[in-house]
Amino acid sequence: MIDRDQVLHVASLARLELSETEIDRMASELSNVLRHIEKMGELDLDGVQATTHVIDVVNALRADEPEPCLPVEVVLAAAPDEVSGGFGVPSPVAKDD
Repeated sequence: MIDRDQVLHVASLARLELSETEIDRMASELSNVLRHIEKMGELDLDGVQATTHVIDVVNALRADEPEPCLPVEVVLAAAPDEVSGGFGVPSPVAKDD
């Protein structure tokens, strides 16, 4: 199903360097995964409810209640560089001289 060129394309997108042995192994393994997915597609799932957890999860999340924020002065007291009432960070585009 998955050929050598497809493995090389995906490896390139992921910036992975694969040996010849790894390319062949990945083609085989990815093809097996797709075969399993196709097999699951053959199942009759009418009437089966979708699940988000394999077991019942109760009270997994806390209530989303608004709470007061910390004062700006307290937060910025720990900042290594405060600029105009916010955190100062280096520019991602500025060149170092």
